[in-house]
Amino acid sequence: MKKTVVVTGGTRGIGAGVSQVLNRAGWGVIAASNSEQEIAAFDASTGIELHLLDVTDEQSVSSLFSQLDNLHALVNCAGILQRGAEYDMAVFQKVIDVNLTGTMRCCVAAQPLLAKSGGAIVNTASMLSTFGGPLVPAYAASKGGVAQLTKSLAGKWADDGIRVNAVAPGWIETEMTQGLRDAPERSDAILGRTPMKRWGKVEEVGNMVKWLLSDEASFVTGSVYPVDGGYKAL
Repeated sequence: MKKTVVVTGGTRGIGAGVSQVLNRAGWGVIAASNSEQEIAAFDASTGIELHLLDVTDEQSVSSLFSQLDNLHALVNCAGILQRGAEYDMAVFQKVIDVNLTGTMRCCVAAQPLLAKSGGAIVNTASMLSTFGGPLVPAYAASKGGVAQLTKSLAGKWADDGIRVNAVAPGWIETEMTQGLRDAPERSDAILGRTPMKRWGKVEEVGNMVKWLLSDEASFVTGSVYPVDGGYKAL
């Protein structure tokens, strides 16, 4: 029987990469998204199951996890960024609600099922978990919170046999970074601080997630793993 994993934000960007990597590795993947358009456009021929999910809505979260008989892993990739607009308090609160509180909602909803299976959680932090982002204060704050939430839940749920870790992606080739990649000055500045001199790929984040969910990481919990090509902030 396939192990089941829910990937929130699993139909675009890093989440889609994670869904595809885990699907190829033999997991039964449920990719969840709040966008009906993304779900309609997603290639479901691979057998990935698609669900509509709003991580800011308690009922939506409860509805998804209550439908599941078994769950072996949760990967929280749902997230937003509003570059330049996050000093508006309504925008700030929205980003926090999706990125941080939404992660917590899904973790809490999945916990009973994961306790039964001895499962694992991987959250999505960021390189901005460890340094500020002047144009994205809410995003940086939310991702710093995700890193600390990961460590807290790892300590709380270790007795339940649940491991909780996070990945901290750097500059990855996604829709979110397309504008930066298309601007030579911005892209050159980023690559100039990246020892590997390239943008990361979503599959490379997915491979780290795959390892963290595997038995090879059976004694790993409460850790945040950079996937950033060695990026150094100024």
